[in-house]
Amino acid sequence: MASHPHPEATVPQRLRILLISSEVEPFAKTGGLADVAGALPKALAGLGHDVRVLMPKYRGVERHAGSLTPVIPRVQVPIADRRAEGAWIEGRMGAGIPIYFLAQDQYYDRDALYGTSEGDYWDNCERFIFFCRAAVEGLKHLGWIPHVIHANDWQSGLVPVYLETLYRDDPALAKIATLFTVHNLAYQGVFWHYDVPMTGLGWDLFTPAGIEYYGKLNFLKGGLVFGDLLTTVSRTYAREIQTPEFGCGLEGVLLARSAALHGVVNGIDYEVWNPASDPAIPKGYTADDLKGKRACKAALQEELGLAQEPVPLVGMVTRLVEQKGLTLVLDALPGLLAEGVQLALLGSGEPALEQAFGDAAAKHAGRVAVRLGYDAGLARRIYAGADCFLMPSRYEPCGLGQLISLRYGTIPLVRWTGGLADTVKEFDPAKQAGTGFGFAPFTHEALLECARRALAVFRQPRLWQRLMRNAMAEDFSWEASAREYVSLYRKAVKAAAS
Repeated sequence: MASHPHPEATVPQRLRILLISSEVEPFAKTGGLADVAGALPKALAGLGHDVRVLMPKYRGVERHAGSLTPVIPRVQVPIADRRAEGAWIEGRMGAGIPIYFLAQDQYYDRDALYGTSEGDYWDNCERFIFFCRAAVEGLKHLGWIPHVIHANDWQSGLVPVYLETLYRDDPALAKIATLFTVHNLAYQGVFWHYDVPMTGLGWDLFTPAGIEYYGKLNFLKGGLVFGDLLTTVSRTYAREIQTPEFGCGLEGVLLARSAALHGVVNGIDYEVWNPASDPAIPKGYTADDLKGKRACKAALQEELGLAQEPVPLVGMVTRLVEQKGLTLVLDALPGLLAEGVQLALLGSGEPALEQAFGDAAAKHAGRVAVRLGYDAGLARRIYAGADCFLMPSRYEPCGLGQLISLRYGTIPLVRWTGGLADTVKEFDPAKQAGTGFGFAPFTHEALLECARRALAVFRQPRLWQRLMRNAMAEDFSWEASAREYVSLYRKAVKAAAS
């Protein structure tokens, strides 16, 4: 339903941008979306734009938000045949950026964001209908109208739908452009069709061309169909999700919108992730002086009970789920150990994988170390102390681990998929160019062959140092990503103006 660019539409230099996300670091987080929503606004503000953020007021956000001020004391939203009421509360995030919390305690004052270990909250559909509609409705009372709304993932997928339908004739809102970002297509916000009346949208939208998905209501599909521009978090993933293998049932929609779909790789905060000043690692280091990295490796081996030997140490910081290619690692482990490799893994997830890696650590004490759970300090010590960082994912929309490992001079070994393919370049020993090693077939044999290429370089210390410096010279800071987003916001504003 997106418009076509109008050549005469003028776009102001300083954009007003509202980023809408269901989670934002440091206020609430379950995954990478929160990291993006916490970091991108700061980078956009650094480029001179007027950026603000909206998220639900979950329990505990006050700990990070400073003093909170009600800016819209009452926002009312029709939910089916009744009205739900909330408020917009303003706080501040990094760089003094305004963040609005949508307060509605019945929906958001809970122990968790989306559900418990028992499963998703039964009323998630209603909770995020309210979030999307109160976002649009609230803008009429804020006294500040954005040029562009940047909505993220299924939880804000109905925002572009509302702007294009129920609110399209509202003079205050009619010219707002929308950019909709998919961080992981597998999570779509699919609910039964009996929930459609709660949205306030007409049944005329409940069609294959609209928000209907195999007889159900699909929030993510709404954002994909109605957003002016679409992005996902790497160029390769943008191509992959237009195929049946990666499209999660939405490949047809994405193919139809392919002209509007762009890939922008996530960044990382280079002040937060800096091996020269990281307080969690035993000794700092730079690309010009790598001695500290040797100290980090020795300390990591000691901390994890690994043999203090000058052998290649491969690190993993990961969720223990099938998507991350962990079965390949288990199958390749005998071959890796035969090559003299040590493995250090930190993560948690599926019980069967936790058990399998626990068993491997017990069987190969001194060679394999596994820590179940999450420890932010240990994660940093693995990034700094390992020689290589392994990410053999089945699919990976963007991936942050490989970006951090490059920054720390820890050479990524990756499967060529999604953001891994876009951010790691195969090392060519003859040209001394490239930043890591990769493989394509989803087999443990391909993983082993990739590791052997890395080990051949590792055994040539001067060549390995060259490779480490190549890796550390890469720029995946948020500023680079923010500049790409700004050019897309401008394109979306032109489209909406026409």
